[in-house]
Amino acid sequence: MNNSDLAQILIRAVEEADSSERLVDAVQELAAAHIEESVPTLIAALGYNNPGAAVAAVDGLIAIGEAAVSPLLELIDDYNYGARAWALRALAGIGDVRALDTLFEAAKTDFSLSVRRAAARGLGTLRWHQLPPEKVESVQTQVLEALLLISQDPEWVVRYAAVTSLETLAIAIAVTLPDGASRITNQLQQMLDTDVDLGVRTRVKFAQEKIQQQQHQEVFAPKRKLQETDVEVPHRGGGRR
Repeated sequence: MNNSDLAQILIRAVEEADSSERLVDAVQELAAAHIEESVPTLIAALGYNNPGAAVAAVDGLIAIGEAAVSPLLELIDDYNYGARAWALRALAGIGDVRALDTLFEAAKTDFSLSVRRAAARGLGTLRWHQLPPEKVESVQTQVLEALLLISQDPEWVVRYAAVTSLETLAIAIAVTLPDGASRITNQLQQMLDTDVDLGVRTRVKFAQEKIQQQQHQEVFAPKRKLQETDVEVPHRGGGRR
């Protein structure tokens, strides 16, 4: 049996599922097959109002990867905020830069906190190597500005997601955009001092520790390399006889 035949069997099982439990099982089996042909059905499962099926579908879409990005962007449900949130979770898990504009828009303006949270998280998982080298710094600057704004969202879960993305961005730009990394450090400290939610402040503290660990490694790694290459090797025949 080839992949196409298998996909049709598994897709039919999803379409014919007559209970919530059977739907979850069918979507899990379809997702586990990692077949590109299943992408539209997995995307449809995001809107079934069945969290178990949605989680399985997200996992399957992430596993399929880049081939799922264009369909996800084309089929995002503008009327079902739950489906939008799940779709953005899948895009965040894939990390493809083609989702950047969608993530920007959703994180800044969507009325649903679950959508804004998923989008904020996605801005921290982008695969920068997919961009042309000459565009990386400008796009990272755009993401920085967006995350600084999103970190002031009225909903704590969105601010929490923004902190996780600010952490990964600070590490990514520590060398190339040190001023930007410094702005992130300042924003995190401000949030630690003023955010009303304990969970957010706790996550900020963790982010600060991770960033500091990375900075420590970057400072001392060159010294270790220098020390390793600076070991004095006795010169044969160079001693006094």
